[in-house]
Amino acid sequence: MADLHAHCKLWISSDKAEGSFGTGKVRLLEAVLKTGSLQEAARGLGISYRKAWGDLKKAEACLQCKLIQTTRGGQGGGCTRLTDQGHQVIQAYAVMNDTVVQGVTRAFESFVEDVRAGGASLD
Repeated sequence: MADLHAHCKLWISSDKAEGSFGTGKVRLLEAVLKTGSLQEAARGLGISYRKAWGDLKKAEACLQCKLIQTTRGGQGGGCTRLTDQGHQVIQAYAVMNDTVVQGVTRAFESFVEDVRAGGASLD
């Protein structure tokens, strides 16, 4: 039984907007937070700047809030920062994801008990 695990992926979507929000967008936002640059964040995650920009715009449309604030380059260079809502979304998603994972774990444990009660072995 030790080799069996339940897994799930959680994302938020909207019937009114294209795109979704999930762990990939969270990783992108966290990389922006760390680097202060969408270009550097995208590079670090192995995706193109264009994809990163498009993904964040779709996430903003889905969630109906602004996640990042950009400042154009110049002598000091540009930067990308998370908005207050961007920070809140990361934190709230982490809490929701933990809750979902705990629920899936409990459901999986019940599944194993039910299967074993029926005489099957999952070892």
